[in-house]
Amino acid sequence: MKVDLNKALRRAMRTGEVYIGSKRTIKALKDGKAKMVIVAKNCPEEVLEIIKRYDVKTVTFSGTNMELGAICGKPFSVAALAIVNEGESEILNAE
Repeated sequence: MKVDLNKALRRAMRTGEVYIGSKRTIKALKDGKAKMVIVAKNCPEEVLEIIKRYDVKTVTFSGTNMELGAICGKPFSVAALAIVNEGESEILNAE
C-alpha cells in the first residue's frame, strides 16, 4: 500500500508525537524514542551522518527544508524530524 507522505505527516502531527528539528531528532535517536526519521532533500550532511549511525527507518522528503516546514505547519525550515508516536497516521509504512 502506497502511503502519501504529506497526508500521513500532517495526520501524525495532529494525532501523534513528532519531534521537529535536527537537534531534537538526534536527541530522540540517542534516547531510543524515534520510530522513524524524515529528512529534507537538502538536510545538512553532518546531520545525515549522525542519523545514519542509528538503526531507524529514514525517509528522504522530496522537497526542501522550507517545504518540509510548510507541510508541518511551521513558519520555518525543518531539515529533520523524528516520528515518536505515529498516532492515527500510516506514516511508518511510508517509503
